[in-house]
Amino acid sequence: MAETLAEAVTTALRAVKDPATGQDVVSSGMVQGLAARDGLVQFSLQVPRERAAQLEPLRLTAQKAAAAVPGVLNATVVLTAHREAPPQAATPRQAARAPSGQGPMLLPEVGAIVAVASGKGGVGKSTTAVNLAVALAAQGLKVGLLDADIYGPSLPQMLGTRERPRATGNRITPLSRWGLKAMSIGFLVDEETPMIWRGPMVMGALEQMMGQVEWGALDIMIVDMPPGTGDAQLTMSQRVPLAGAVIVSTPQDVALLDARRGVRMFEKVNVPVLGLIENMSYFCCPNCGHRSDIFGHGGARREAERLGIEFLGELPLKLAIRELADAGTPIVTARPETEEAEAYRRIAARVWEKAQAKAAAGPAIVME
Repeated sequence: MAETLAEAVTTALRAVKDPATGQDVVSSGMVQGLAARDGLVQFSLQVPRERAAQLEPLRLTAQKAAAAVPGVLNATVVLTAHREAPPQAATPRQAARAPSGQGPMLLPEVGAIVAVASGKGGVGKSTTAVNLAVALAAQGLKVGLLDADIYGPSLPQMLGTRERPRATGNRITPLSRWGLKAMSIGFLVDEETPMIWRGPMVMGALEQMMGQVEWGALDIMIVDMPPGTGDAQLTMSQRVPLAGAVIVSTPQDVALLDARRGVRMFEKVNVPVLGLIENMSYFCCPNCGHRSDIFGHGGARREAERLGIEFLGELPLKLAIRELADAGTPIVTARPETEEAEAYRRIAARVWEKAQAKAAAGPAIVME
């Protein structure tokens, strides 16, 4: 039987030796999550945390070996370090929230962590997350913005930068943009590289972006979640003390149905839902100012009332919001005098108010 591409890559990697042990990376168990599809190969090298800085040449060698295999169009290799940090005394807030078997909670220096989520893609969740984070930074708060969407990272585009973060040893310095600190897998890989990763690799990448990035002391962190209710959502709810979640939806019924699932998911893991935002609430013609309810109107408000959660506000479907997001200049910064910018600021202020209260309470996570 013909050898598959994944098998061919594995064979090639047996020639790549760890200089410290002389053992190849396959036999030593370093190679994790190898995926090969349509000529695209991705895998991680799992290494001890204290050796991560020394093994960058090994990563490059493994990546070069994989790329040389006939049939491989592109190979991407990342280092992952999963060894738990030494035991440390947990704060009361951390101890109350940490589920058994998961280790210490991450991001202990962040005052409040808020997930911006949606039940489905295409509702403007990332645009909302970026503008809320920038609005909070404009209030004088120390703000972090984490892109938890491993498969479809959008922060590099929306923040207008392709800069690579600096690394010192196994610590990464987040990028500074528009008054906040930001981190995304999109800053670490080429723009057109698809992330063909299974769940454990996604969870490992998220934990690294939370645990190995020098976020420092922050008042609040906004987390741009991927759409749906999958591995990333579960990892966030288990590994950080979420103060709450904000759900973004359009007014149409199909989006509200998925938003409802998102609300129920966060309730299931005992994460407070801070409220619901209706995005693309109406279309405003850039020429004449005529308003059209393309996706309906008021559906999210009615759904929030039905679910017993707060309706945080509505945002229009306006050309300027999309154009400025694509250009990497959030409308809150680029055109602060507009009604849309004021709407983002108003919602951000309410989210901050509610997140402070929830973070102080810190209910324990219960997995059923």
